[in-house]
Amino acid sequence: MAKEGVKAREVKRAKLVAKYAEKRAALKAEGDFAALDKLPKNASPVRLHNRCKLTGRPRGYMRQFGISRVTFREMALAGKIPGVKKASW
Repeated sequence: MAKEGVKAREVKRAKLVAKYAEKRAALKAEGDFAALDKLPKNASPVRLHNRCKLTGRPRGYMRQFGISRVTFREMALAGKIPGVKKASW
């Protein structure tokens, strides 16, 4: 489990990115990089990082499910993910 503050920080960054997305696009189209530099650093989409929706784990993230590999494995073994079965050979 990730710390609550780290997860909250990531949510805050996502809100900032959404808030400034239109303004950033307009400034980039104009080529006004001085004004673009004055926007908050966390408003840049590059600063976002995918995290597990359940635990907040930053590594081993599976985009298709939105969770980490560890959580995916637990849920798949418990039968909570439809259409996913444990391979056995």
